[in-house]
Amino acid sequence: MGKYNIHPDFQKYEKLRFVMNPVLLAVMNTLMTLGQNAQKPSEGTRMTRKQIPGYQGEPIGISVVKPENISDRAPCLIYFHGGAFVLRAAPFHLQLISEYALKTPCVAVFVDYRVDARHMFPVGVEDCYAAYSWVCANSEDLGIDPDRIAVGGDSAGGALAAAVSQMARDRKAGRICFQMLIYPVTDARQNTESMRNFTDTPVWNAKLTEKMWKAYLRNEDAGPRAYASPMEAVSLTGLPDAYVEVAEFDCLRDEGILYAEALMKAGSAVELNKPAGTIHAFEMAMKSETTLQCVARRIAALKHAFYPGKPPA
Repeated sequence: MGKYNIHPDFQKYEKLRFVMNPVLLAVMNTLMTLGQNAQKPSEGTRMTRKQIPGYQGEPIGISVVKPENISDRAPCLIYFHGGAFVLRAAPFHLQLISEYALKTPCVAVFVDYRVDARHMFPVGVEDCYAAYSWVCANSEDLGIDPDRIAVGGDSAGGALAAAVSQMARDRKAGRICFQMLIYPVTDARQNTESMRNFTDTPVWNAKLTEKMWKAYLRNEDAGPRAYASPMEAVSLTGLPDAYVEVAEFDCLRDEGILYAEALMKAGSAVELNKPAGTIHAFEMAMKSETTLQCVARRIAALKHAFYPGKPPA
């Protein structure tokens, strides 16, 4: 048995670590791009890839995933992937997006925000906000209900989803109806107990977090700090209800819990899920019963947000 009481389904990842080396990241991003391009839509869905204007008008990619025969004015989930603000999406991200779209059901918009070393804060989060604004402006063409748009993300993508929720509130844009935050990054101050204790956990740890923030915030005065570090917002009032999920053996665990509690204190309804024995990015084990249960719980939360009082068949 290893140092941590990790569920057997995830023990095969115990020696896996994220890398922050620029050369290796460039190679990994090339591989991730190839994996994304090869990804086919799941059975029962169709996927359309588009380019839209991102921050300062620069083009970014999105993938629109729609269940077949979904009705007009459907709800929409805009999703921002994780990857320490420097890594492109993994194939499992698109698999999960298809699951959310098909089983909720909803239209899912997957955002390929810019992640390379030239595009640190605030480029990524402004790309994500630009994608949200584009979805709102094109809701009729997309066949979605502008009053039922949610945001979601995992890890760094969770920070982006939380920040876009704050930006929509602060900029008085259309109201986001829900936020789904999966083991989210929320606090650049790195002062929680799990951040102090988990310096060598699988996939992600506190040492990597420190490197991530040094890279991402090297231009930290370029935008409001809360749009990078959502926990540092002056106020969390007026934000959407949320589903927050944290992994047990993850340095990000406590800041995710604290953000959920802060949202509740500010008046948002929050469901907090703390699956035992999990590690960062545990959904890599797609067939694990724990993963299947967590994905089902996320979908149930989306259904509740999108179809209040009358969940779809």
